[in-house]
Amino acid sequence: MRQYLCLLLLAFLCLGLNAQNSPRLQLFDLPDVRFKSIDAPAEGFESYVLFVKQPFDHNNPSAGHFYQKVYLNHKGFDRHTVICTEGYAAPRNRMYEVTSILDANQVTVEHRYFGESVRDDADWKYLTIEQATADLHKIRMLLGEIYKEKWVSTGISKGGQTTIAYRYFYPDDVAVSVPYVAPLNNAFEDKRIYKFLETVGNKECRKAIENYQIELLKRKEEIMPMLRWYTKGAKEEFTYHSLEEAFELGVLEYSFSFWQWGSDCAEIPEDNKETEELLEHFIDVVGTSFYSDKDVDFYGPHYYQASAQFGYYGFDTKPFKKHLDVLPKKPHASFEPDKMKIKYDPTYNKKVSQWLEEKGNQFIHIYGELDTWSATAVEAPGKELDALYFMMEGKHHGNARIRNLSKTEQELIVKKLKEWLR
Repeated sequence: MRQYLCLLLLAFLCLGLNAQNSPRLQLFDLPDVRFKSIDAPAEGFESYVLFVKQPFDHNNPSAGHFYQKVYLNHKGFDRHTVICTEGYAAPRNRMYEVTSILDANQVTVEHRYFGESVRDDADWKYLTIEQATADLHKIRMLLGEIYKEKWVSTGISKGGQTTIAYRYFYPDDVAVSVPYVAPLNNAFEDKRIYKFLETVGNKECRKAIENYQIELLKRKEEIMPMLRWYTKGAKEEFTYHSLEEAFELGVLEYSFSFWQWGSDCAEIPEDNKETEELLEHFIDVVGTSFYSDKDVDFYGPHYYQASAQFGYYGFDTKPFKKHLDVLPKKPHASFEPDKMKIKYDPTYNKKVSQWLEEKGNQFIHIYGELDTWSATAVEAPGKELDALYFMMEGKHHGNARIRNLSKTEQELIVKKLKEWLR
């Protein structure tokens, strides 16, 4: 009997300790938050998916609301917390590098109007950088009641853009920001992209790329029947763009994607290759799915933001003009939802660029020199700023990461993070 009572007492003590180390009770106390437990993406975490009630307009809550998806990965109340600013949907709960480096808690926020964080009746006018960062601020304030240690923000690509914007509008929310491969465009059609594509790599590779693009367009009549069968099998539909438009856009996009994702110059088919081989390589590097109705719809909020505030890029058609049949004279890479007309406002990009130059302390900027988006990278900080900047040699959009820096550089990052988070 005594042994049984001891075991029962031990069980109660364990339950008490587990409750003490769990955020569950505190989550129940947060207003505007629904949550449920989920499987943790890594050992040692207790994980939840949260749905946070957000106003469409933070300046006018009566305009309506939506619920924003947030993943919470809890490690300990005595740890720092990393807020991961997704630029798109967040379909899965993934771990970020900075979280592992700091052995921290992680809060991942799906961007408004993406994935599950939108309503069918949402008005596009509320999809602004100001409103999106206000979402992050509300989540930071809510969860800051639970996690009292200093916070860090991080994001990749468009998520990195959001990391920068969040720090600009709410500089006191986090102690450190770590944006990866984050463009800071200076126009709706940022022509620095063209300069990059004219100078990246070596002359032989750039010429091989251009020759391949021209050869694709020359063989359009042969390629289109094959492409129709391929897209039918892939269940791709084309009403926003015609398939012919998708093909020509894909050809123009080829050089951008080639460098962005680190393709191999040696794999570019030569002019004497069979059409099937040319098409297979095209599908591997670019393809047409990006221009299909499904992808245009998925990325619609991104295109809206690019056209309204973030800026984007277009295509230099001079080498290909006589081979283009269906595209407009000045094709652009932003495909606005329902082909709506959106006026680009450069105000944010101008202000944040100046702010970074003057006040961009406690940032770690990471880029890959071969990544096309490095053409519109944030300027390297001056010596008067307390920030780190890495333009990684030979790296691209997908592998410009801390883990691929030298050991010395990684040690410097860890040293700086410890210093900034004291």
